[in-house]
Amino acid sequence: MTTYHIPDMSCGHCKATVEKTVRGLDPAARIEFDMALRKVTVESQADAAAVTAALAKVGFPASPA
Repeated sequence: MTTYHIPDMSCGHCKATVEKTVRGLDPAARIEFDMALRKVTVESQADAAAVTAALAKVGFPASPA
């Protein structure tokens, strides 16, 4: 399980984009959001570097939290 800080994530649309991006890499991923802290926790078979790269590609650069 990896937690990412995504400073640009602030609304439901952002959340949906992040979720769609992660599920594009791993449809079975477990994703938990903390919108107030702008953090997302991902349990996935996808490599953390792949998740970070995919999020950056869709406009949501993430860093480990």
